[in-house]
Amino acid sequence: MDVGGKEVLSGDVLPVVIIGNGPSGICLSYLLSGYTPYFSPEGFHPNQILHQKLSKNPQLSLFEQDLEFLCEGLEGRSSNPVAVLFDSLLLPDGDFGAECVSPLEWRYKPERATPHLVLGKGPAGGAWHAMEGSMLTLSLANWMELPGLKLKDWMREKRRNVRNDRATPAEIASYYQHYVREMELEGNFVCGITVTSVRRVPLGSGRSVWKVQGLQRRTENGPADEIPFSVCAENVVLATGTHDIAARLGVEGEALPFVCHSFWELEAAISSGRLDRASEPILVVGAGLTAADAILAAHHLNTPVYHAFRRSVGDPELIFNQLPKLLYPEYHKVHQMMSQQQHQSGESPSDLVNQRFYALPNDRSPSPCSYPGYVSFPKHRVASFKPNGKCVLEAEDGSQTALQVSMALVLIGSHPNLSFLHKEGRPLALEPEEPISCRRNPLDVDPYSYESVKEAGLYAMGPLVGENFVRFLKGGALAIACNLAQKTRTDGKEGGVGPSLSCQLSNCRLDV
Repeated sequence: MDVGGKEVLSGDVLPVVIIGNGPSGICLSYLLSGYTPYFSPEGFHPNQILHQKLSKNPQLSLFEQDLEFLCEGLEGRSSNPVAVLFDSLLLPDGDFGAECVSPLEWRYKPERATPHLVLGKGPAGGAWHAMEGSMLTLSLANWMELPGLKLKDWMREKRRNVRNDRATPAEIASYYQHYVREMELEGNFVCGITVTSVRRVPLGSGRSVWKVQGLQRRTENGPADEIPFSVCAENVVLATGTHDIAARLGVEGEALPFVCHSFWELEAAISSGRLDRASEPILVVGAGLTAADAILAAHHLNTPVYHAFRRSVGDPELIFNQLPKLLYPEYHKVHQMMSQQQHQSGESPSDLVNQRFYALPNDRSPSPCSYPGYVSFPKHRVASFKPNGKCVLEAEDGSQTALQVSMALVLIGSHPNLSFLHKEGRPLALEPEEPISCRRNPLDVDPYSYESVKEAGLYAMGPLVGENFVRFLKGGALAIACNLAQKTRTDGKEGGVGPSLSCQLSNCRLDV
């Protein structure tokens, strides 16, 4: 679909614009397109209290029910109650690995559809297209699927098997693209979009709407062009994720050429031959799953690795201490490396990465080195990077260790790019003076509607409100769809929220 070159006038106001076309935006588009969840007449939920609540009004869709009432008493791995509710309905007893049938029945009711646009930088699926394609996802495959299309069924049709109940990011990205086509959502999606501004504008009579402006990249005739566009909406949903801007340490020398901030830069160095088993060691900074993936990639190449992180190996907050060993053997392997081959004060790091035997703490005799070419530095921080591949690490006691490396990978998370909002969206966060962060400082939204408590008509979902897993971000789609349906009933309108759309979106072209 093309929106470039169009200045949508004040009379052409969309009910909803969704910024971000990852699984959050896709799921919300599905719910806004007329696909409506009901408690099936034959449905059964293992939670007896929830089953009784749903059985009271089976003629009402979830959009017409009191979500707060349904959420009462439910517990799960998310702090957002609607996320726990929807996950429980889609995957009953999912935490126990059970394959219980969902008690929900999906009915297509096009008369209930809400006109909307989903704006994305790339193909439908969002950041999943940029992830390393051969690694296995952290989540179980069925946790990655969206309502109405079983991921395993789709993969069987493609004659592919889900390994260890997990899939690769490339497979998940392909599934999301197929989902948009299968559910006939293409007419709502616009790709190649960079949003540059989202702000309130007056329309007269005290009424205001959101004006979304940006650029659409087009490559039809020769070189790519970026065409300005503008669209007005009653409601805007932020579903951008948090993978746009790599987090930085803020230390001296971090801008030096050998310091990188993404896994893909390691991939490029390996592919180009700049990094191999004869290279100087690389330094990996961070103790998350991306850092672990980098360690595994370098270890597979037999490139020596120094690994620095601020927590202790046994810290319960460390992600590796929260993953079942049998389900995630590769990450358990990294955790073993972190634990067994720690740098000790007075030892030479360069000797350690080349040795075949390793002296464990409080061990008088050396033990065989299980993972040659790897040394961990727990409870260390990077003090500075120096020219010519030098890196200085500092321990808790203030002692410093200088390392010679070929590449430093700082993999400590990322921040969302909300530059299109006033003050980059900080006034919308729980802590308005701090940068927005999925874990530390998410956007402040109502827990049952996901509408911003600071700005009416502005919603957020997914990582922006603390949901990193696809399994739980679907709850945000349910909360928003229910709230918009409630607004429709309150305003006495049919067929969506806000004034009807006068421009013919069906005449626009989409390339997903």
